[in-house]
Amino acid sequence: MEEGESVDQAAMREAREEANAEIRLEQVLAIYSVPRISQVQVMFRAELLSDISAGPESEEVGLFDWKGIPWANLAFPTVVWALTHYAQTRNLRAFSPFLNPAGTDGVTR
Repeated sequence: MEEGESVDQAAMREAREEANAEIRLEQVLAIYSVPRISQVQVMFRAELLSDISAGPESEEVGLFDWKGIPWANLAFPTVVWALTHYAQTRNLRAFSPFLNPAGTDGVTR
């Protein structure tokens, strides 16, 4: 987050910076703590409202169907967690946000 920004505003800004994407936030999917790099990552379920392209903070972006996700090439474990948590909730209208998966302290500390 930037100074003066809300969590919602930060998520929408990050989508623009990373993928030139305009999104509509739906609900918090997860809140992950990564103390090793002094980060708290808030992941949202959102609707994509625009086309995407590599933004100023990305080399490459893409849209994939579920079976085509390049799991071995995902740079951050929190992205894998978020996609996994999304799969568990994709058909649910309401759910409690997820936290770091059990047994992942070695990755985050």
